[in-house]
Amino acid sequence: MGWMAKRRLRTGPTAALPAKPDPAEVLRVVQLADPDARSDGGDILAADVRLHAAVEAETDLVGGELEEVWAVRVAAEGPLPFDYFDRYLAEGIAFRLNGLAVCRGEVTDPHDEDVPRGAAVIVPVRPADEELKEILDTDPQDDGTFEGDGFKAVVVPLKTRPPAVRDLLPFATELTAVELRGEDLESVGALALRLAESLQGIAVDRWCFRIDEPGDLL
Repeated sequence: MGWMAKRRLRTGPTAALPAKPDPAEVLRVVQLADPDARSDGGDILAADVRLHAAVEAETDLVGGELEEVWAVRVAAEGPLPFDYFDRYLAEGIAFRLNGLAVCRGEVTDPHDEDVPRGAAVIVPVRPADEELKEILDTDPQDDGTFEGDGFKAVVVPLKTRPPAVRDLLPFATELTAVELRGEDLESVGALALRLAESLQGIAVDRWCFRIDEPGDLL
């Protein structure tokens, strides 16, 4: 295989995958986080970061957790990415391609049950409580949250502008997130998609990757 076949990577958030990924599939996944992401040679450019083409790496990158490791490293193109976008990108890719994430030497499994998961619906205008009451079929609590059968919803102002919701920005007067949590992630995903359709928003997972069907959260 040769001494150049496997590499020790420089630091940077990395998606460690169990098999060599199809570059087209990696691009498709990245475009869920940034619709404007594009190929650049063997790399991918997305929102001020460069995703280097997958290289085979030593298994000690993930502490031997995988028998084979193909690493997709995320590096900033210029200033540090806003709101930890590079880390979320690595974790989101690892989640969707059944791998592990490595950041600052720490290996995490995005599928781990201890990792908080759920969905959010990003909307261009903060919805009124009455509007949410009708869609969610439950009254708001005293603290402004909504709790229904198997879910909890919290409405929060969105201070950042994740690339996944760029299409909303021309219409945004008060970019807002309706955060959804629940034990049954498929039901949470279905609710998120229903909310997104009703409120003309975009449903995303915890890493701000767009979801298109409930199973995307699993």
